[in-house]
Amino acid sequence: METPQQYSARILSYSEGKNSLKILSETPQKIQKLIKGKSKAMLHRKPLPAKWSAAEIISHLAETELVMGWRYRSIAGKNEVPLQAYEQDDWAVNSHYDTLDVKEMMEMFSVLRRANLTFLKNLPLEKWNNFGMHQERGKETIRHIINLEAGHDINHLSQIRAILQRPLRKK
Repeated sequence: METPQQYSARILSYSEGKNSLKILSETPQKIQKLIKGKSKAMLHRKPLPAKWSAAEIISHLAETELVMGWRYRSIAGKNEVPLQAYEQDDWAVNSHYDTLDVKEMMEMFSVLRRANLTFLKNLPLEKWNNFGMHQERGKETIRHIINLEAGHDINHLSQIRAILQRPLRKK
């Protein structure tokens, strides 16, 4: 099991040296391209029983965008704001990721992502060094969270791509 620090290091390695805002702005379109023309069965197929389907990953990204928007705005307003960790698997169960409509979740993700990018682009650069205190990972600046989110996108794009490239088996 990964520690929160190991998770951060792994996720940050995906976006290291890359333009994080560009990654964040391109992710919704990249996902749209990956899922275009895919059947509901393919989108909801799990690679393994304990792993998420492409549809569940998209729902996770949409709800993660809610969390990120709150974090960005909270930290911009006040340094040292506490940042509660969230248990993504509980969110998946409580929000019924396995039954949600992919098109609606993509729309939610895209709208929230655009709103968050607009917020970040209009945020004075000195505010990017404002920080919150994540209950598991410690001090995180807005700049750091942007880089984490970009790595998170890359990670999930890779998972969606791998899931959808495998042929759907006939029953």
